[in-house]
Amino acid sequence: MRERAARMLMANAKSANLTFPEALVVTDSMRPQRVRAGTLLMQEGASEDTGYMALVLEGEVRADTNIGIPDQDIVISVLGAGSMLGEMGFIDGAPRSASCTALTDLKLAILSREALLDLIENHPAIASRLLMAISGNLSERLRDTNRRLRTVSQVGTEVQRELAVMQRELDAAHSVNRKLLLEPLI
Repeated sequence: MRERAARMLMANAKSANLTFPEALVVTDSMRPQRVRAGTLLMQEGASEDTGYMALVLEGEVRADTNIGIPDQDIVISVLGAGSMLGEMGFIDGAPRSASCTALTDLKLAILSREALLDLIENHPAIASRLLMAISGNLSERLRDTNRRLRTVSQVGTEVQRELAVMQRELDAAHSVNRKLLLEPLI
């Protein structure tokens, strides 16, 4: 599993150019964890448990966010084997930005902030490549979010146009109805 995790890390971190031996150093700093389907891994807004990130070795995780309406979460993505999750809180210690739930039984490789600091101290070149990989993943997700926001904005603009047309039609119908009601009957 160690070698498989290293290969997944390399595939996920293409921009960082991690070599296989370097990826093994990183995975040796990680601890394995099994998680049962249905388990909430990370809770949006939680600030007490942000000191780790995970590499999904097996299974699928749903990442979602609350839109302010009870029981109306939006699925951000479904992450599978080779995906990283929890990087934002891991890096900045801020509250989790999304909830992550195991859709299937999972095998994870967990990297703690302490393990990262140890990598920085003892293997700075490897740690910098790992941080580049994490930054690359975050940049990719941010670009995807920007694309989604553009799409939502375009849809919203179209809806606003249609609502304006409907409002004009309602105003015209109301005006006609008022005239008919106010005209004296002959």
